[in-house]
Amino acid sequence: MNFDEAVAFALTLEGAEMSTSYGQPSVKANGNAFLNVGHESDTSFVLHLDHGVIDYLMTTHPESFWKTPHYEGYPAVLVRYDTPRDDVVREMIESACARALAKKPPRPRKAK
Repeated sequence: MNFDEAVAFALTLEGAEMSTSYGQPSVKANGNAFLNVGHESDTSFVLHLDHGVIDYLMTTHPESFWKTPHYEGYPAVLVRYDTPRDDVVREMIESACARALAKKPPRPRKAK
């Protein structure tokens, strides 16, 4: 599943909308990013999930979910485009969207 396919699936979920995060394409729900382009855009995209879920995914599906030092300590995990488990990825996109919907929307930024 590449980034465009992941975005297309994410946008079918209730509350999901296309946006940007740090100037890059991102899917948000309730104003919170849950799927975006990462620093490894040639091989992976980023999902925002809880730490326990991320640890579980990296242990049980290391061929699909991984991290670089850039993401350590942050509730995000990289998802490889060539994952053999699109079913698990879709489930995690759904979870990431639900997590974003449950969070408070970010505070509006002050105009400069």
